[in-house]
Amino acid sequence: MSLNRAQSTAAAHKDGPCMVLAGPGSGKTLTIAKRIEYLITKYKVRPEEILVITFTKYAANEMKERFWQVMGNVRMPVTFGTFHGIYYGILKWAYRLNQQNLLTDEEKDALLRQLAGQLEWDVLGELGDERDALKELAAEVGNIKNNCLDIEEYESRRYKTSMFRELYRLYEREKRKLRKIDFEDMLIMCRELFLKRPDILKKWQEKFQYILVDEFQDVNQAQYDVVKMLAAPKDNLFVVGDDDQSIYGFRGAKPGIMLEFMKDYPKAEQILLELNYRSTAHIVNGALRVINHNDERYEKNLRAQKGKGEAIHVQEVYDPLAEGEYVLEMIREYKEKGIPYEEMAVLYRTSLDARALTEALAKGQIPFIMKERITCLYDHFIAVDLMSYLHLAREGCERKHLLRIANRPKRYLSRDSMEGRVSFESMRNFYCDKAWMIDRIDQLEWELKMLKGQSPYAAIQYIRKGMGYDDFLKEYAVGHQVSLDDLMETADEIWQSAKGYRTAKEWFEHAENYKTVLNEQKAKGWNQTKEGGGVSLLTMHGAKGLEYELVFVIAANEGSTPYRKAKQKEEIEEERRMFYVGMTRAKSRLILSYVKEKNGKALSPSRFIEELLLV
Repeated sequence: MSLNRAQSTAAAHKDGPCMVLAGPGSGKTLTIAKRIEYLITKYKVRPEEILVITFTKYAANEMKERFWQVMGNVRMPVTFGTFHGIYYGILKWAYRLNQQNLLTDEEKDALLRQLAGQLEWDVLGELGDERDALKELAAEVGNIKNNCLDIEEYESRRYKTSMFRELYRLYEREKRKLRKIDFEDMLIMCRELFLKRPDILKKWQEKFQYILVDEFQDVNQAQYDVVKMLAAPKDNLFVVGDDDQSIYGFRGAKPGIMLEFMKDYPKAEQILLELNYRSTAHIVNGALRVINHNDERYEKNLRAQKGKGEAIHVQEVYDPLAEGEYVLEMIREYKEKGIPYEEMAVLYRTSLDARALTEALAKGQIPFIMKERITCLYDHFIAVDLMSYLHLAREGCERKHLLRIANRPKRYLSRDSMEGRVSFESMRNFYCDKAWMIDRIDQLEWELKMLKGQSPYAAIQYIRKGMGYDDFLKEYAVGHQVSLDDLMETADEIWQSAKGYRTAKEWFEHAENYKTVLNEQKAKGWNQTKEGGGVSLLTMHGAKGLEYELVFVIAANEGSTPYRKAKQKEEIEEERRMFYVGMTRAKSRLILSYVKEKNGKALSPSRFIEELLLV
């Protein structure tokens, strides 16, 4: 386990602050492990005075294992932990907290659901998966604390600000009543404890004389404030990270904190791990061409330790269906060339980009595993509505389907008119004294007959444009305070998914098979299946820290990456960092693809593709 010159310099650092800029695949885990070894064996630091902090339990355990390997499996009492784990330990000691005081994710979701209901704020609506909606709401609630913000001055981008502030206040009040703290409270309470009680802070400063922080680019303001206090007054703070891989802005992380480090510690040593051991030169140089377009970053001259390798391939395809077929064929081709499925990954910006691909792989019987749960398109309320229309056209007046779509769009049909064995005749009898209602029932019956002989693709277009379903979506977006663009994008995606099926029955069967495949994936779980489980499908966020021989990045279009909601300069720069993370997962082969058309609309290649091709 020999080190290169930059790694050796970092490992040999003793006192005072130090920032190690570790490019992708540059051996940072080994460098950190060797630095701990140096502290103990060369500088005679007591192991119990060393604190190593990272972001996940998995990463902390991996770091611990690597350190033990370096030490020849001699186990030393160095403290390894996550930010939350370490800060919770401090609070537990100071306030005698226990597990009963921690608000679980399930309890947090239930509380937010309850409070949103109290405010008559249908933030969750029917948007496919309640868990995803609650996750987004919880993330924004948490970010107030992660960024040390004042709720009275906070402007929500996603929700109506006055409603969000009220929900936040209620959430904090209810939590206090329950004598519970959430994940973010651990950070903010630790910060407040140290600010109010310098005596307690001094005790922990004396305990941990040397602090090492991994993945420093992912820290938020609250985490950084506490770690700075802990490291004082000696400031033996050794941070390792890559500002170009800071992609967690949604939870308060920003590269600005890493860029501020040298201002906070002007005498800090700065070391660049510039040798990439993972990827070929074509991949390293291509990724640098893209990331060099960001302004808010440290300049780095990264080099590949491997040879040139194969050039990065950029593929234009007609639409997402063609993209799914293209990736399927390439996977088969590279499998024949000897790359196992486990060494292949397909990356995308959002789960919606993966729908056509997962359907193609399921049909082609290619084994795949998903790190993040993909919400099934056919479970979305729009899909359920459109399928109910098609069921009624095929099978006649079934009550559950009629109840589903009766007022989507608004027809003023009451539930009472659909009691018992329902038929159009029974509904006309119910409204026998209201000629205008009978006209509406006649119109619905006639429209369903019109749908009967149509393909699902044509039928959905008629439901949306001819029967007024898109107008219902416009009203829904206003009433539920959700994005109309998101609803329309989902409706378009469902419409496109029906293309190529002659009958509704064929399309329904396909949807059921696809649901079964996704449910099987959910049941397996990522951790149990990533060894020998098949091709990995991941978002760019989920791919961070992983590596594969062959990587596909799909949907490399404007609107997907950068994501259409990214408008401001710092948001575009984060999108570019995500694309960079995606590219640098590849060891020997990188294939990027973009579509010319999606849902009947012409699309442009991502600006990141253009930046890559500028030589």
